[in-house]
Amino acid sequence: MTCRRHLLLFAAATLCLSATPVFAADAALQAAVASPDRTPANVARDGARHPYDSLTFWGLKPKQTVIEVSPGGGYWTEILAPYAKATGGVYVAGVADLANPKISDGARKGRANFEMRFMDPAKYGTVRFVNFGPVAGPLGAAGSADLVLTARNVHNWTVQPGVADKIFADFFAVLKPGGILAIEDHRADPKSESDKGADGYLATATVVALAEKAGFKLDASSEINANPKDTKDHPFGVWTLPPTRQTAPSGQPADPAFDRTKYDAIGESDRMTLRFRKPG
Repeated sequence: MTCRRHLLLFAAATLCLSATPVFAADAALQAAVASPDRTPANVARDGARHPYDSLTFWGLKPKQTVIEVSPGGGYWTEILAPYAKATGGVYVAGVADLANPKISDGARKGRANFEMRFMDPAKYGTVRFVNFGPVAGPLGAAGSADLVLTARNVHNWTVQPGVADKIFADFFAVLKPGGILAIEDHRADPKSESDKGADGYLATATVVALAEKAGFKLDASSEINANPKDTKDHPFGVWTLPPTRQTAPSGQPADPAFDRTKYDAIGESDRMTLRFRKPG
């Protein structure tokens, strides 16, 4: 066989190897991201949130039991619930703790509205709900979940003494050995963290330390959701940026004279994207 023939065969083999990830793409996840049932406002954020790449990095797979904690407006629910339905998995939302006697009327109403929104089994399958909060019980039976996801929430817990430790312990307890904890949050690095994340930004080291204290091991980090344009020095913290676009201190009316130009140009925040694993 000639040298040229060897080179051609080697090139063909290399091409096949490089194409393997394309053939391994998750068609069900692609379909969930592309679904016409998603709200236009959420679809418009895909360029900043990178749903397919983020979920693939976090290790989402068919037939998993996935618990999303504090799902907010349902950005991830619109993808994860249909994906679970299509692949034989289970999607659980950790929402306002109805067993907490101190729960506010607003939180109670918010949970009711969220449950109603994802009630259609034809679109979302059977979405399950579990109480979540600082004094809530377990997120599920011990060792029952494959993946726990929480996006842009850890900074809300670190400002409350002891709450983040309790919540990360809950994550650890509900995951199977080898299970994944997926975290996205606003990243203070390389600047110093401000008052335990009171401005919405946390140091990556803070999140890693919380997870490791609970027993997790950092499996990988990704720059999928990085935004080098984010200067992290905004007048109303991270909430100055889209999508919140705050123009006045919390509790005060919006300021119509506030110039949003440079903040809208930044876009959504610079975020850490972390994957932790429960040993086992």
